[in-house]
Amino acid sequence: VGYVIVRYRKGGILRRLKAAPINAFQFLSAQVLSRLLIVMFVTSILFIGSYLLLDIYVFGSIFNLLLVFLLGSFCMISLGMVVSSYTHSQELAGGLLNFLTWPMMLLSEIWFSLEGKNIWLQRLANIFPLTHLLKAARKISIDGLSLIDIAPQLLILTLMSIVFIVLAGLLFRWE
Repeated sequence: VGYVIVRYRKGGILRRLKAAPINAFQFLSAQVLSRLLIVMFVTSILFIGSYLLLDIYVFGSIFNLLLVFLLGSFCMISLGMVVSSYTHSQELAGGLLNFLTWPMMLLSEIWFSLEGKNIWLQRLANIFPLTHLLKAARKISIDGLSLIDIAPQLLILTLMSIVFIVLAGLLFRWE
């Protein structure tokens, strides 16, 4: 997501869109929603394929799991929009996105658990949206919990999403 906006800016497309009767927030919201549709479509296909072919069990509601993926994807796309809103070069955007992505993947328990690690490392992991997305998804799919039970993760993802999209709108530059 971050690369597309930077490429639009570099190619002069954003300069032409500046004349359109939309503001930065509307443009970014449309970008986020279009990417969100694509992500949810692909995620649904992968989930359905895995569910049918790999015999994956989900102990909670699949609808709740879809809702968590929707909110988490919205948050992650909004974070990408923050990076791309002000960045002028693809190299800088790539570096910033990698700077955010690698620690997030490393600390959000995708590859290994942080259980038993230093408490400051566990707290540091909580600043990343991916941590809350994975905690909520695991609580639904493995423990069979409801949306009420994962309300703290949903609230954090919602607040992060709002902050990211507002910040992206404030930082956005057409040129």
